[in-house]
Amino acid sequence: MEFSWANGQESQRLLLSVLLFAFLEAGSSQLHYSVSEEAKHGTFVGRIAQDLGLELTELVPRLFRVASKGRGDLLEVNLQNGILFVNGRIDREELCGRSAECSLHLEVIVDRPLQVFHVEVEVKDINDNAPVFPATQKNLFIPESRLLDSRFPLEGASDADIGANALLTYRLSPNEYFSLEKPSNDDQVKGLGLVLRKFLDREETPEISIVLTATDGGKPELTGTVQLHITVLDANDNAPVFDRPLYTVKLPENVPNGTLVIKVNASDLDEGLNGDVVYSFSTDVSPNVKNRFYIDPITGQIIVNGYIDFEECKSYEILVEGTDKGQLPLSGHCRVIVKVQDINDNIPDLEFKSLSLPIKENAPLGTVIALISVSDQDSGANGQVTCSLIPDTPFKLVSTFKNYYSLVLDSDLDRETTSEYKVVVTARDGGSPPLWATASVSVEVADVNDNAPVFAQAEYTVFVKENNAPGSHIFTVWARDADAQENARVSYSLVERRVGERALSSYVSVHAESGKVYALQPLDHEELELLQFQVSARDAGVPALGSNVTLQVFVLDENDNAPALLGPPGGGGGGGGGARSEVLWRSVGAGHVVTKVRAVDADSGYNAWLSYELQPAAAGARSPFRVGLYTGEISTTRALDEADAARQRLLVLVKDHGEPALTATATVLVSLVDSGQSPKLSLRASEGAVASEATLVDVNVYLIIAICAVCSLLVLTLVLYVALRCSGAAVGRSEGACAPGKPVLVCSSAVGSLTYSQQRRQRVCSAVVPSNTDLMAFSPSLPPCPVNPDKAEQVAGEPDFSVKVSNFSLNNILH
Repeated sequence: MEFSWANGQESQRLLLSVLLFAFLEAGSSQLHYSVSEEAKHGTFVGRIAQDLGLELTELVPRLFRVASKGRGDLLEVNLQNGILFVNGRIDREELCGRSAECSLHLEVIVDRPLQVFHVEVEVKDINDNAPVFPATQKNLFIPESRLLDSRFPLEGASDADIGANALLTYRLSPNEYFSLEKPSNDDQVKGLGLVLRKFLDREETPEISIVLTATDGGKPELTGTVQLHITVLDANDNAPVFDRPLYTVKLPENVPNGTLVIKVNASDLDEGLNGDVVYSFSTDVSPNVKNRFYIDPITGQIIVNGYIDFEECKSYEILVEGTDKGQLPLSGHCRVIVKVQDINDNIPDLEFKSLSLPIKENAPLGTVIALISVSDQDSGANGQVTCSLIPDTPFKLVSTFKNYYSLVLDSDLDRETTSEYKVVVTARDGGSPPLWATASVSVEVADVNDNAPVFAQAEYTVFVKENNAPGSHIFTVWARDADAQENARVSYSLVERRVGERALSSYVSVHAESGKVYALQPLDHEELELLQFQVSARDAGVPALGSNVTLQVFVLDENDNAPALLGPPGGGGGGGGGARSEVLWRSVGAGHVVTKVRAVDADSGYNAWLSYELQPAAAGARSPFRVGLYTGEISTTRALDEADAARQRLLVLVKDHGEPALTATATVLVSLVDSGQSPKLSLRASEGAVASEATLVDVNVYLIIAICAVCSLLVLTLVLYVALRCSGAAVGRSEGACAPGKPVLVCSSAVGSLTYSQQRRQRVCSAVVPSNTDLMAFSPSLPPCPVNPDKAEQVAGEPDFSVKVSNFSLNNILH
């Protein structure tokens, strides 16, 4: 490597110049160094890491590496100190031949992020090759009749070095016959040769030996010699003379064998055999020429006899001799220079030097994905290569340095739309017709978490029977995430809130992976008719994304509550759980209402629809009483007589319409008295009957008004509910067991029963939106009559009317 120290200010100027040069080169992403050929292993070339602005500690983590096309093992970088050093024998002549410029082109590549630097190391020539002649001895045959100043061409020496190291000077050993004619500036016209300075005399000197020495301009000088053995011939004193000393011809490459290159012509002033010229290649012609060309000895035509390749050799120099057939033959010489013309016979070469895959879908525009090297062995326009991409890909090619392109991101990526691209690069040269080559690479798009889990519906309706087993599965939620791998792995959880005095998690739970929703405890329709809550779905990305879905769980009623007896109105006649006593005059007629058995059922619908039956008397006796099937009113079936027992025991069976039906029994003790007995008691009974009749009239009026209001509200609710259901179907609510069902109107065949509960309170739990309306009505086919739940008397078998509307209870109307 060239390196020298200076003193004082010169040293400072040199150092500043070097630093400025390195800074300018680093800014253009290219460094220049120089090293002498044949430098020893380990010779310092340059502080490449420092000059590129890279820290020594990041060389290994960023995968610092050096790549070179061809001899990549000649130079190496020490990753500990960032120094570029000689790693192998560098022979400039082997690398570049006779080229005046010789450089090693290195590509320095670092990843994370990807950066490419170009380094050019100039290989400087040293004088390590001596001049070499084609042969160690050359034999010349010169007739003694040759005139003074006759010229005899010689093949010069060659030196593999360049510049001053290859600048050759020639000298002859001292002799009295010949001087040396050195090449002029136009050495294609006049080359090296011997000039006769003194007439030859074969009888005096038949042979002459001269040493020709070639010396190069290196320091130290190197020399080469050839022994010139000259034989002096007698007689034939006219040598053949060519029309031109130099022939130049252009020959396209790849021409077939037998193609005529040129025809040379030489003439001899002699007559006969001494004037007949035979053509041949000079003995100094290289084997490369002999293997590719042939000269006809008679005609002088030079034809192609081998493969002509411009990329292998761009020109050929052929030395031709014309020798006459004299007894002492004479020769004439000429040179033929064949310039090979390039044709477009090499397709471009494509190579992906470095890939940075896969690429994230949120990668910024301009991200470098690959480095592409292109080359073409042809020259001129035939070797000028341009690269292009197939259309409709989010990438583009950017020319970086000489025949290098970078494949960079040109538009946004979306893995959910396209997860992989096949990028095809086409390299096309400028020949006519052009040649091209293609190379492809699959670019995989890596996923980022840019999609949240999505449920098929924003809300689900679930129906669950009460008294379910603890831990039973009631529903499964599922959310889809368009991302991949961890970004698409969805986990589910409850959105915790309070349900009354308890936490939501005490009622239900959701499996984190499957999305199955479980009821943790038996649900009670009488306690909780609607449980509304949200389930959250979140993916495993960083940061995590999520969404919520609402579940409306309706608890369906089962017949799990038996009818419960109520006490008589006014608190008289015993409690609801024991026997009730009533006093009745024997003089009452048929159809007289004795009392009314009152019962309630905590269930709803058919499970709370009660009917009353009077159990047969003992010994099969026919009772003079009957009970209303749905009213519970006990009335006489005939006029009482003396034959009837003074004390009647009536057993009333109260039964709901559930499956299976549940029952309760009420005992009513009726005392029959004559009209002359207990006048006070009879008076009280009479007054009670009158009061009962007055109360019945008032209550019936109010009850009719209440029933009309309920019917109006029912019709309005039905209209609104149908409208809401139709609009819900338009937005695509899913169908099935879990979808909201249509409102069902259940009607009894002929009669109905109005039941109410003083203990049951309906509670609906809702978090975000109001619950859907559930409608259940029991309506008779006959016109309804006023009903007094306390003391109203009704005709036996006449139906009651019962309505249940979502969060509305008839208890609120009647109380």
